[in-house]
Amino acid sequence: MTSGSARNSAEAGQILFAEQALLPTGWAQDVLIRVDAAGRITEVTPNAKAEGTRRPILLPAPTNLHSHAFQRAMAGMSERRGPEKRDTFWTWRQIMFRFLDVLTPEDVQAIAALVQVEMAEAGYACVGEFHYLHHQPGGTPYDALGEMSERIVAAAQETGLGLTLLPVLYSQGGCDGRPLGAGQIRFGNDPDRFLRLHEAAGQALSGLPEDARLGVAPHSLRAVTPEGLRAAVSLAGQSPIHMHLAEQVAEVTEVEAAYGQRPVDYLLAQHEVGPRWCLIHCTQMTDRETRALAATGAVAGLCPITESSLGDGIFNGVTYLEAAGRIGLGSDSNIRISLSEELRTLEYSQRLRDLCRASVATQDRSTGRVLFDASVAGGAQAARRSSGSIEVGQWADVLALDGTALDLEGRDGDALLDSWIFAGSDAMVTDLWSAGRHIVRDGRHIKGDAVREGYRQTMRKLRQKL
Repeated sequence: MTSGSARNSAEAGQILFAEQALLPTGWAQDVLIRVDAAGRITEVTPNAKAEGTRRPILLPAPTNLHSHAFQRAMAGMSERRGPEKRDTFWTWRQIMFRFLDVLTPEDVQAIAALVQVEMAEAGYACVGEFHYLHHQPGGTPYDALGEMSERIVAAAQETGLGLTLLPVLYSQGGCDGRPLGAGQIRFGNDPDRFLRLHEAAGQALSGLPEDARLGVAPHSLRAVTPEGLRAAVSLAGQSPIHMHLAEQVAEVTEVEAAYGQRPVDYLLAQHEVGPRWCLIHCTQMTDRETRALAATGAVAGLCPITESSLGDGIFNGVTYLEAAGRIGLGSDSNIRISLSEELRTLEYSQRLRDLCRASVATQDRSTGRVLFDASVAGGAQAARRSSGSIEVGQWADVLALDGTALDLEGRDGDALLDSWIFAGSDAMVTDLWSAGRHIVRDGRHIKGDAVREGYRQTMRKLRQKL
């Protein structure tokens, strides 16, 4: 391992062994998994003789498909009521704008590294970083246009977490074309400058192993012009396209007033939305829109903890999954990074709305199994990452659970997932491999102490500015 970095190649000739493992065909016993030096799985053999690194339970590790890393440093800072009678997403956004005005590139790198450490310890093997903080306070670009992208990449270099970098195009303050406000100008680019920024981000990624990916993220129908959205889609080619969609009632109203259609209807009418698209939140959809989006094969990127925190609304998960819609999970604002809690919050939101239990369970798969399978597959699709299952040819994105944990002891099959998600916590995650890089051991990231100390120093400095 190189000094100061967790992004070494996978250990040559790794062998993992699980008493129980979740494979594409279902649960299997005594599973041997071989991983090559590049980090890909070369063999999966059930009913094998134990050898190598032995763990009680191995699962495919999902991708966290939606993150704004810098917002992690705001955790706990936005829970006081402002001057308005009723706080909303829009009042929270003003707090966020004031906060980001003090962030330096060094701050962003330290915060992103902590976020990635916490994601790995929660069981995520990769992050889709929806990266829109590009410029200096005041909106002047850095001398290196991709400076902030380089900082996200540097964090991934340190932590070893998989990265799909999604530079964000953000051009206007609303559908009426108004200019960006004071809090938004660090985000802003016209399509021409964004093209150069995107190229710089790709150059930064070239220093990472081959599992790293580059995508495109037109921020939202509010923040890009129709022409800008078309340019971003063209730039993406076959790369992933991520965009916020139908998150807030006020957003739906604004888009409908400007374009004569609600956001989902407008997007599907204007663009050939398909599997390379990931639409974030989608908490304000009618049943008809829900089924129409599901039919495209796009991933709905759900962030239940953040959506709860911001009062966005409840995703129509039951209808979407019944229509064979694809979902994945993200931690968005990163105020609470917990894979098990995202899954639990998603299910509980459906139960509270529909006054039911086990809302998405089927006759042959439990609630936890349905949600976990869907989120692992959807996250891999959204990141355009060869992962999402423990099988030959995939990246070795694998997490281990503590089989001796009180709520897991004596459980097997789907009951393991249900107990972890609904009775346990991410403290049950003992190990995490990202493309074969063994970056979490005994529940702790191998660079966690140094990264946490860097974050503490950054927060001490930021508190003096706020």
